[in-house]
Amino acid sequence: MISTVLSIAFGALVVFLITVATGYFVAQEFGYMAVDRSRLKSRAGAGDAGAKRALAITNRTSFMLSGAQLGITVTTLLVGYVAEPMIGQGVGELLSGAGVPVGTGLAIGLFLALLFSTVVQMVFGELFAKNLAIARPEPVARWLALSTGIYLKVFGPVIWLFDQAAIWLLKLVKITPVEDVQHAATPRDLERIIAESRETGDLPAEVSTLLDRTLDFHDRTAGHAMIPRPEVTTVEEGDPVSRVVELMASDHSRFPVLGEGVDDIVGVICLRDVLALGDRDLSGVRVSEVARATVMVPASLPLPGVLDQLREAGEEFACVVDEYGGLAGVITTEDLAEELVGEIADEHTPEEEAPAHLDGENGYIVPGALHIDEVERLIGHDLPEGDYETIGGLVIHELHRLPQVGDRVELSLPRPASAHDGDPDMALTLTVNAVQRHVPNTVELRLREVVEDGAREVRA
Repeated sequence: MISTVLSIAFGALVVFLITVATGYFVAQEFGYMAVDRSRLKSRAGAGDAGAKRALAITNRTSFMLSGAQLGITVTTLLVGYVAEPMIGQGVGELLSGAGVPVGTGLAIGLFLALLFSTVVQMVFGELFAKNLAIARPEPVARWLALSTGIYLKVFGPVIWLFDQAAIWLLKLVKITPVEDVQHAATPRDLERIIAESRETGDLPAEVSTLLDRTLDFHDRTAGHAMIPRPEVTTVEEGDPVSRVVELMASDHSRFPVLGEGVDDIVGVICLRDVLALGDRDLSGVRVSEVARATVMVPASLPLPGVLDQLREAGEEFACVVDEYGGLAGVITTEDLAEELVGEIADEHTPEEEAPAHLDGENGYIVPGALHIDEVERLIGHDLPEGDYETIGGLVIHELHRLPQVGDRVELSLPRPASAHDGDPDMALTLTVNAVQRHVPNTVELRLREVVEDGAREVRA
């Protein structure tokens, strides 16, 4: 009797020890998959030996996972191999001594042994180790780094053999194996993470908007951020500087200088160039005598390239040229900054209608020149893609003609990838409130939910 009880106790101890080994390999698997490599690099750069070893292991993620799976499989099989003879048979003998038939006692003992080993394996070997590694991935990765490195070296040939067999099977079904798990996030991944963090409240709306703008900055072009030609005030090279002073008193501090035609850009005149003339009679000085060479950029140039050219030239102003060689507009460092932080108002900024709420949370009046990406951020939904930059351009695109006051456009908005089955489809109504130079000057937006009997406005 005593020897049987000791055998059961010893079997339980062996099962627990093997389960610890299973937990070790499970912690390996989840710890190195969840760890932040950038933090490991930072610690490794500071001289942390554990972080250096852990970082080396993360560079062989696929091989490490194969080793962890081998360890989990072997230890799980060992638990079953030990539990039946050491625990199951012992319990069966105790039950037989209590008068239970031998066959029945062995069956009950085997069932209890499997139940015990399964519970211990699941709770301690799998779930506890997994949750620990996910909750504390960096400490776990550093703690296990030395032993994991030794294990991978000792059992490397066996792991390699199984790894190659799996790779061969993948190639057999025409799937290209991946040697390492990619931890880097694409811009689309980052946009999704930012959107999810904003929806859950983990990221303030202001911060998420700034991050969105930063991600978009590299994809935007000079043609997107420029002040378009109809809004640009120019001067001719033969004009007196006194006229430039009059313009500067009521408008901007830099003006493109034109030569023989509206697209013949010969330079730019700035406030500091005028101030350098001192007390001279400005009515007798021609603009061409003061104008300096201007930075010229194509409308298709990405904004980082525009910034580089302005920095190299030591200027804050550039003329944007279209593919036909004509003046498309101008762009300044302030325009570049506004692509990141939004509208920057100063004493030279005219008072324009900013996006204004109407009587519902999702009703707005916006300038027709407001860029599509800004409207998308405003309403929280994507708009249909097309060959236009502004909300006014979208209205013209949908109308197939120049608009009139009161024109209305109904849009079905694209369904976001993150939408759930129960989420309603959305629609947007655009109404032209004012027209200037034949294009929408202000547009009223109304966001609506599409229901079976029509669309209803979304209200606060």
